[in-house]
Amino acid sequence: MNANLTNPTVIVTGASSGVGLYATQSLIQCGCHVIMACRDRGKAEQAAQSLSFDPKGYTIALLDLASLQQVRHFVTQVRGLGRSIDALVCNAAIYLPLLKEPQRSAEGYEINVAVNHLGHFLLVNLLLPDLQASSYAQRRVVFLGTVTANREELGGKIPIPAPPDLGDLAGMAAGFKEPIAMVDGKPFKPGKAYKDSKLCNMLTVRELHRRFHSETGITFSSLYPGCVADSPLFRNHYPLFQKIFPWFQKNVTGGYVSQALAGKRVAMVVTEPQFQESGVHWSWGNRQQQERQAFVQPIFAGAIAENKVQKLWELSSELVGLGIQTAGAQVST
Repeated sequence: MNANLTNPTVIVTGASSGVGLYATQSLIQCGCHVIMACRDRGKAEQAAQSLSFDPKGYTIALLDLASLQQVRHFVTQVRGLGRSIDALVCNAAIYLPLLKEPQRSAEGYEINVAVNHLGHFLLVNLLLPDLQASSYAQRRVVFLGTVTANREELGGKIPIPAPPDLGDLAGMAAGFKEPIAMVDGKPFKPGKAYKDSKLCNMLTVRELHRRFHSETGITFSSLYPGCVADSPLFRNHYPLFQKIFPWFQKNVTGGYVSQALAGKRVAMVVTEPQFQESGVHWSWGNRQQQERQAFVQPIFAGAIAENKVQKLWELSSELVGLGIQTAGAQVST
């Protein structure tokens, strides 16, 4: 029997710290082999050793989502490992709320959207044939969503600093390069740029499901594991915020979850049969309680028109160099 039928190989982006690291730990513990997709090999190896990962349970592969060329190189690299690719966790993200001026990716795109959305968008599309070829029964693509980009949840209704809003995608349609820094083409707002990028992630899940689920059998979903208020994601925020925010989530909202618990929940969505439904967003909600269970939320059902979701897909395809794709079309490198 192919070992991958019982020991699936899972790619986790941003696996050297935070939720990605603890998701890797949980996945290894439940029998998966994890390809740790990270920018820094030394940091990833140190992190793996600090949590006593079984050396046979992981492989480190370099991935810089801020470079589309590097994303393509990563795909070539993992194919060379000779392993079936059975699941993909799009976890890596950057959040730079204090920027005054936009930073740019290797291709000249605003960095939040470039890393969080466009890099992952290309990665998923390039790996779809590999996932489809897998013999594993529960092939899945899972995106880390965020409460701030989900209008169905309380956190997504709070307009601080600004709610996510892609507008008519004018910024993307105009090429998304200098001087354009926002998807909607409006003036740069760093916090909103992050929220917009996560909204793009969740809408990508919705379109992946529409285009590919029935044809491939792959499950596409996103999740919100609870508020990981002490995540390294916030390392570029004000030091005072980094102290107050975890306290507030623990003692006021009750939304706090540890990095380890969040990682465990990611692993559950990747591996457990009850998370087989495709095209949905799994949430553990705003208030954590003992033995809290995930519940399904629609991904902006009715809130964002289908033609806008398809337009986002088409513009993203052009920006990452895939051209216009029709639904159900095979994707190649």
